[in-house]
Parts: sequence; C-alpha cells; structure tokens
Amino acid sequence: MTAAASPEPHAYYEPLRPGVFRSTIHAQGAWAADHQHMAPVAGLLVRAIEECEPRDDLLLSRVAFDILGVIPAGEVEVRARVIRPGRTIELVEAEMSAGGRVAVRATAWRLAVADTSAVAGSDVDPMPGPDDGLPWVGSAVWQGGFIRSLDFRVLPGWRPGRGRAWIRTDVDLVAGLPSSSLAAYVGLIDTANGIAVRADPTTMLFPNTDLTVHLVREPVGEWIGLDTTVTFGPDGVGLTASVLHDVTGPLGRAAQTLTLRPLGEVRLPDNTPLPT
Repeated sequence: MTAAASPEPHAYYEPLRPGVFRSTIHAQGAWAADHQHMAPVAGLLVRAIEECEPRDDLLLSRVAFDILGVIPAGEVEVRARVIRPGRTIELVEAEMSAGGRVAVRATAWRLAVADTSAVAGSDVDPMPGPDDGLPWVGSAVWQGGFIRSLDFRVLPGWRPGRGRAWIRTDVDLVAGLPSSSLAAYVGLIDTANGIAVRADPTTMLFPNTDLTVHLVREPVGEWIGLDTTVTFGPDGVGLTASVLHDVTGPLGRAAQTLTLRPLGEVRLPDNTPLPT
C-alpha cells in the first residue's frame, strides 16, 4: 500500500532545515499555479531580517524588495546578513533562492529607537474600520491558494484604480515556528496590487517587479488596511501606491512598480464584486 500524503500545514511555509522552507498551497500565486505569491515571500524575508543579528534598540523603518524573476513554488532557501553595521543605523540584506537562483532580494534599514511620542502624529486620516466594510471573496477575481487564504473587508467607494480594503488571515507564516506581528503584517502588503485593479486581469497582466514599504511604527492587531491607488502610464508601466493602516491608524506607505502586458483587447473590471 502507498502511504497517504501528509496534509498541508495551515501555514504559508513548512520548515525543512535551517534556512530552507517549502511553500505550501496557501502561498500559491495569482498569475500562475506553479509560482508563489510575493506577499508571503515578503513576510518570510522580513522574518529572516528580524532574526539576523537582532537588536532591541533598532526598528525596521524601510524594506525594499526586488523581484528578480518568477518565484517558483516548492523548496526555497532564505538567508540574511548585515551589510552596513552601525550603532544607530543598520542595513540588512535578505535573499530568497530557488534552484540555485536568487528570486527575490530585500534590503532593510533599521533605525535607532527614541522616545518621540510628544511629537508623534500624521495628517493622514484613519480608515473606517473593518466592521464598516463588506466581505469580498477575492477568489471570484483572482486565482491561487494565497488569495483563498485571506479574509477581506472592502470599504464603500471602490472604482477601477481606487479602493480601500482590510485584510487578515488565520494562516501562519511558518508552520510550528513563531513569527512577529511585523513579519505577518508585511506578509499581506503585496495584496494591494489586486484590490483596486484598473483592468480586468483576464485581459491584461500587471505583475509588480518590486515592493517598497516604509513604516513609522510597529503594526498592531491582525488586520492590515490598504488605501490604494493604481496608476497606468501610456507606455507599459504602472504604479500601485498604498497608505498602510492598522486598527489604530496609519503607519506607513507601500509602492509597487507594475509591468503592463495587454492580452488583446483590454477591458475594465466591470464585474469586480466590490461594493459601490
């Protein structure tokens, strides 16, 4: 008799050995079934950055991810190193490799902690909370196990290229191993490119080639709020820009460069099931 296959863990990655992981069906991408979605990749790389020569006196302030090619599903290797050490400022680099090829490279600035609570604040208005949104089944528009792993609440006012949504997941980042709230939060940000689409994704591909995240504090709670605007240029390049929120208010921004690839006649996302 053939032994039954082990069930997939309720996590985006399964640890195999130190620095080596296997992506699960929950990390499956939206553009191709044999690729990973960039969102959990970002979370796994931030987890590696946090574990690299950790220091309680520094906070991650910016992390930039360059996507160097398709990110295949399956076994991947993750490593991180400090490339610019310092007393008050450090630069850390992390890479995810698959089949001997670097698929994603990240660089992160860590800055010194100081008490600036007396002047803390922002002119960005908080988003209405998740309870003010309506449920959305993301898999009605997008394919892949990652999208199916998410719980969406979409706020009124959606239109092509403009949307606000809250997202959370009950799927762990790494099976059986702890991950910080920061890694879990960053592991959802790349979803922004799919919540305010300007074109029907069956008529145009618009994958992002990078993701840059700026944060001014640690996130709180299980929800990530995305206030997103998508801009398409006339020559095949686009930009998805988001103000990042948690349930206590705004905490940063994210940007994604898009490569636009029409698949014939491009249609607007008329049938996107979002509230108006």
